[in-house]
Amino acid sequence: MLNTKIHELRREKKINQSELAAIVGVRRETIVCLENGKYNPSLKLAMRIARYFNMTVEEIFFFDEEDFDPELDQK
Repeated sequence: MLNTKIHELRREKKINQSELAAIVGVRRETIVCLENGKYNPSLKLAMRIARYFNMTVEEIFFFDEEDFDPELDQK
């Protein structure tokens, strides 16, 4: 499952989901789904979000360790 720090980062910047959505060019529902782990963003969207927060994509989006298949990682 893809996890994000979007919720925490929004709270630090004191912006709501609608404001972030407008900034990165998506609907508020997309931000909701990202925060709830129900949507994997496109690379373009992930980069827009990371740029806004002045972070890397990897600092904002990450997978649970138990979701990794070590055999697939070696290929």
